[in-house]
Amino acid sequence: MKSKALIALCLLCCGIATAQTAQEELKANRYLSGSNYLDYDRQLSTTPLTPAPKGYEPFYMSHYGRHGSRWLIGEGDYTTPLNILRDAHQAGKLTAEGEAVLKKLEDFFPTTVKRLGELTTVGERQHHGIGSRLARNFPEIFKAKNVPIDARSTVVIRCILSMEAECEELAAANPTARIHNDVSESLQYYLNQGWSDRLRHASRDGRKVCGEYERKYSHPERLMKLLFNDQQYVYDNIRASSLMRQLFEIAANMQSHDTDIELYSLFTDEETYDQWRMRNIGWYLDYAAAPQTGAIMPFSQLNLLKNIIETADTVRQTQATLRFGHEVCVMPLACLLELGQCGAQVENLDTLDRVWRNYRIFPMACNIQLVFYRPKKGKKGDILVKALLNEREMTMPGKPVSGPYYRWDDLRQYYIEKIKRFSNS
Repeated sequence: MKSKALIALCLLCCGIATAQTAQEELKANRYLSGSNYLDYDRQLSTTPLTPAPKGYEPFYMSHYGRHGSRWLIGEGDYTTPLNILRDAHQAGKLTAEGEAVLKKLEDFFPTTVKRLGELTTVGERQHHGIGSRLARNFPEIFKAKNVPIDARSTVVIRCILSMEAECEELAAANPTARIHNDVSESLQYYLNQGWSDRLRHASRDGRKVCGEYERKYSHPERLMKLLFNDQQYVYDNIRASSLMRQLFEIAANMQSHDTDIELYSLFTDEETYDQWRMRNIGWYLDYAAAPQTGAIMPFSQLNLLKNIIETADTVRQTQATLRFGHEVCVMPLACLLELGQCGAQVENLDTLDRVWRNYRIFPMACNIQLVFYRPKKGKKGDILVKALLNEREMTMPGKPVSGPYYRWDDLRQYYIEKIKRFSNS
């Protein structure tokens, strides 16, 4: 019975439904194809958390979370496809569908002015929800009298506002909580660590591989015929694959807004799958333990993992450490920690989505919660920890003590040795 339960837990933690392929999941819920633009609230966990082992209670939360939903970051993300369609309109080369798409972009564009990269109301709601559930799921920590909560953010406004939204909920749940907020360039070295030359070199190798799959999975011919009435004009004036990717980016990120404007209907199920598939491979090569890049990209979060370990070493009372940043930190950290299948190494990238799906790891507002447990007063035992990725229990390296609970000393040693091997290689 125990072995069967463990297998079931592993399947759950992997986040890969055995009954559905990625293509089937995307067909059932197209929003998943948004990858890092996926609205967190569109795939909330409905699985109850496993109760703590008998005689244990949670006393410390170590957290890293991404900001919530946002506008696209670069002005060209909106203006490049918009200007292409405007030029085609002036030349009389748009179909009726092309004109309709142009109108949608024209209608939406004013909302982006001086808002690039900023948090949306959807993103704010996501963090209010997460903060509320933190207090509800772990009242022993967040409702403890005078509990210290240390919350730190990168210097980016959308991250700061996300931190504030979450802390507002924690303050509402526990007016006695002593919440300390900090934002500083001095924290960037671990909250948003830059790439070393070694990682940049590996990334260049990955980009070459990614380009091959972008060409393989990009089929813009149908879409160009849908939008433009003259395919010679398209051939002479438009980079079709690029335009398709740009329109898909806007379509995917519309779920970051409270709007009726939608562009997903431009794409067939097969095109949606292909567009997501090339992005899944791209993110895997840049941030996961991909053999194509020497399996070193997760070490971009070396400083963050060190901070998690060093901070945990100082904890002597009930408290919480909340960190806020970006998906380019959450994803490699999840891979570095080897949560569920995040650390998978896949040689044949055509089969990557059988075991590794980016939307399981880094939607908008994605987060990793490491929850530490100690024996209750009068009891003896080891410190235990369990990991939640987007509020779902995950397997971790080594053998669990019970269900998703692991000895912290074992994990700590495992990660320290992993850091040493990388640093000495």
